[in-house]
Amino acid sequence: MRVFVTGASGWIGSAVVPRLLGAGHQVVGLARSDASAAALTAAGAEVHRGTLDDLDGLRGAAAASDGVIHLAFKHDIAFSGDFQGAADADRRAVETFGEALAGTGRPLVIAAGTLGLVQGRVATEEDGAPDDPAAAELGAGPQTRLATGHLALSLASRDVRSSVVRLAPTVHGEGDNGLIAALIGIARARGVSGYLGDGTNRWPAVHRYDAASLVHLALEKAPAGSVLHATAEEGVPIRAVSEVIGRRLGLPVASVSPEDAAEHFGWLTHFLAADAPASSTLTRALLDWRPTHPGLLDDLDQGHYFGGPTA
Repeated sequence: MRVFVTGASGWIGSAVVPRLLGAGHQVVGLARSDASAAALTAAGAEVHRGTLDDLDGLRGAAAASDGVIHLAFKHDIAFSGDFQGAADADRRAVETFGEALAGTGRPLVIAAGTLGLVQGRVATEEDGAPDDPAAAELGAGPQTRLATGHLALSLASRDVRSSVVRLAPTVHGEGDNGLIAALIGIARARGVSGYLGDGTNRWPAVHRYDAASLVHLALEKAPAGSVLHATAEEGVPIRAVSEVIGRRLGLPVASVSPEDAAEHFGWLTHFLAADAPASSTLTRALLDWRPTHPGLLDDLDQGHYFGGPTA
């Protein structure tokens, strides 16, 4: 297939693109910068210059493709206070892809997240339906992003083979600059590897390469209207993560009270407070997805998060 990929030079996209090329697909990647364009060219992909706001460009690229993988999200503005703006841009992009692919039977794979689906129990692929009362607990921005997933799935009724890959909040691996890297940075700055409360709350996790393999499978095989969970581990206790960080950095490990959490963890507090395990049982059965890369704690123990194996 000729596949148009947004976020193609990003954390997950840069793992997806080589898989697609290795499987014989032709990849056209969206690039908004010279650096992204150079990375895509070096990987062997074609370059489509533009941004998520260039809807005419997105429409044309999608119409000229045999399938679309939408991984891009405006994380820069989302984490600087405008999550709603990022979610709105994401929705407009998915609407545009839907218009371009309607009536073709071609695949559209979009990325979403498992965080926020439910609290305190294991979320499944069946959670997060349009009538799920748990959605009312989310903020406006997260509600918009969840609704965008519903929109993508509804495109199945317009002859689009749409699927939503919900990613674990921790997509780990060498080069990760996400939540785990942020937690390590806070530990270094504070001189203590902290966890919130008793640290029993859990994050699902997936290695970057296992997430990429699921996106690839979704493109080739997912039935129309599929919800897929990229969670290799249902839930890793945050205290266990902090203990590995403390050991690797030679720092004490300690609980941080909820009252002191915002001052200690900053923007990461909201994520650390979540107890949000998520299952991938249905996904594995549907697509025969079998994660093969190290789990989160083993990956941390390999040392690359800390500057080397002897750090």
